[in-house]
Amino acid sequence: MKLLLIHSRTFQYTPIEPAVKEPEPLPEGAGEERFENALVVFTTVENGDDSSVAERARDEILGVAEQVKPSVIVLYPYAHLSSDLAPPSVAMSVLEDLGAKLSATSKIPVHKAPFGWYKSFRIECLGHPLSELSKTVRKTGSVGQKRVVEKKFYIMTPDGSLHDPASFDYSNYPELKILVDKEVFGRELEGGENRVNDYCRKFGFEWEPMSDHGHMRYGPHGVVMMESVFRYSWKVANELGIPVFKVMGTNMFNLKERPVYEHAELFGDRLYEVGLDEDRFVLRYAACHQQFAMLRDWVISYSHLPFGAFEVADSYRLEQRGEVALCFRLRKFYMPDLHIFNKNLEEAVRVSRIVQEKILEEAGKLGRKYVALYNVTSDFLENHRQELLEFVRRENYPVLLAVIPGGIYYWVLNVEYHIIDNLKRPREIATFQIDVGNGRRFNITFVDEKGEKHHPVIIHTAILGGVERYIYMILDTAAIAEANGQTPYIPTWISPVQARIIPVSKEYVEHALKIAVELQNQGFRVDVDDRDETLGKKIRDAGREWIPYIVVVGEREVKTNTLNVRIRRSNDQKAMSLEEFARILREETRGYPLVESTMPLRLSQRPLFSYKQ
Repeated sequence: MKLLLIHSRTFQYTPIEPAVKEPEPLPEGAGEERFENALVVFTTVENGDDSSVAERARDEILGVAEQVKPSVIVLYPYAHLSSDLAPPSVAMSVLEDLGAKLSATSKIPVHKAPFGWYKSFRIECLGHPLSELSKTVRKTGSVGQKRVVEKKFYIMTPDGSLHDPASFDYSNYPELKILVDKEVFGRELEGGENRVNDYCRKFGFEWEPMSDHGHMRYGPHGVVMMESVFRYSWKVANELGIPVFKVMGTNMFNLKERPVYEHAELFGDRLYEVGLDEDRFVLRYAACHQQFAMLRDWVISYSHLPFGAFEVADSYRLEQRGEVALCFRLRKFYMPDLHIFNKNLEEAVRVSRIVQEKILEEAGKLGRKYVALYNVTSDFLENHRQELLEFVRRENYPVLLAVIPGGIYYWVLNVEYHIIDNLKRPREIATFQIDVGNGRRFNITFVDEKGEKHHPVIIHTAILGGVERYIYMILDTAAIAEANGQTPYIPTWISPVQARIIPVSKEYVEHALKIAVELQNQGFRVDVDDRDETLGKKIRDAGREWIPYIVVVGEREVKTNTLNVRIRRSNDQKAMSLEEFARILREETRGYPLVESTMPLRLSQRPLFSYKQ
């Protein structure tokens, strides 16, 4: 906070017109204000200022007043002492706080000029040594600084009982113990070399060295996998049985906007901020800002609810440099963010059960089981314990319950779904939250049967989790298989190349191309290894890329009109017709998107990629 204190013989001002979108209301009949023997405090509220700064500023002002003995203290908002301005809503709040603190403490009358107005003023400075002083009052931290919230932890079992995490019997729940050790007791296994990092590089997921650390680049294989999850996440959102709208928007929002600032404050640390001219912008950390800003402009009836808004949002979180990890903890990532708008909390709970079921189903398709952390407000636990218990019953496994005081965050229930990865560490993947605050904060409304306006209750969810985190779970599943002595593989639907056709010699290249084009026309990602290499090397290279099906064609296959198919997952080798093989591919990709290849059909046309195969 910047202060310019002038001891004046006379001071007068007149509000002229609003200077911000939502200025402080003027008192009825407000006009020119005039003061004599006034200590005028020109005040600029800066980013990061809060009640503690207001308290220090009060002490500074009263210290000067004690020396110059004014008849009145005039607190005058003045935005021209700093270029690092707080958002108007914050500045207004801090000035109100400062005025209240001065009035409560000072024996001298205090007048606060209205905030957010262009004002004409005239001042006559007394000119003595203490009549002109400038001061700066600072605090540590800024928007989004990490807030410490007291949590009480319990283990809730499907029968509804609560247990002390320190004495709970984890004999049958080793995965839960790993989560509890980290979240409750701050213990985590040291881990070791994570094979997922090697797998990420294998498929072209790398750090971009010319960017901020934590930002990734995606090679042709990685692009296929990312695009497959983009499209699949949209398909999954549409399987919930409610209308869903796909939207797109910007990733930068002005902190001068009150709802944006307040939401950023509630999100906490890890915010990316961008300064431009005199404004500060926050890069979105999910799709919330854009969807909420858009939805407040929609005309919504109760008959439309519930419905969802969906976007695969490029999202930014300023993770600490030592914590970033390929495909898991990034500073820039993609979030398939779905928000579901509901008439009331009862409806939100009902729809959340559908979301929960879908989250668990999708993990099960990969052969994984989540262990859950339920963050819940104390009032929701007290007033909706049966609804909470129903969620836990559906988990069919005990959950870690973290109870926080009500009224701090915008949500009343925030469920985090963790896998226990190949290094025995909890890794959050999917989530859902029940939000009772942002409908009002962003002024999203719907009209009920009586024509009255209400704010919806909003479900936030990433059913698959962040795109890169979902891929992390797929690769981690392969790492666990490898650790158990099995052949690591990834599902055919997301494999960058689903089948590779290898001619045993050049004379069979055209036949291989004919097969590949036929499969390609059916929507499958197929390529042909037409390089001048030995058959053994071609097969080994295909194995290093984890290609699910390697098809070798030579004289026998041409004569019998069959394919010699090597199956990675089972290590089997079978002869079959082209029609039989296409049927296998259709079956393995049923229910998943068909994404086109990102590379030329012939391997001879491809340069060597920089990433490790």
